[in-house]
Amino acid sequence: MQRSLVLLKPDCVERKLMGQVISRFESKGLRIVAAKMLRVTPDLAKKHYAEHVEKPFYPGLEEFIISAPILALAVEGLEAITVIRNLLGATSGLKAAPGTIRGDFSCSRQMNLVHASDSEESAARELDLYFSPNEFCDYTPILTPMIQAADE
Repeated sequence: MQRSLVLLKPDCVERKLMGQVISRFESKGLRIVAAKMLRVTPDLAKKHYAEHVEKPFYPGLEEFIISAPILALAVEGLEAITVIRNLLGATSGLKAAPGTIRGDFSCSRQMNLVHASDSEESAARELDLYFSPNEFCDYTPILTPMIQAADE
């Protein structure tokens, strides 16, 4: 079982696509175990995108992520990190395959709707930026036996 951070970025919120994106995760059998709508501050943006702060594209990235509210989600499931990234599609909406979230809704490299952790290490670091331990609501849906085998 893995847990990942997913951010529904300002373009997702402004375009009113949050429900459709969340629906894709839930339809795949993933669980939302925490959710929080917030405005990313410049300080939080620098912490989240620490590896990019010195890069020439960072000012535009920060300007975008602080431009409107985001919805931060903690999403859990079997191989959740890979499953989520596959659901999202290629980082650039211009290259993302049809049927993926970005392939269906994005036509931009930067305005690509959603961020998701790319590894267990990144997930742990990123989840810690957005959620405190008491904000996670662990549960097992009653439909779990219909979604995954008992030995998975």
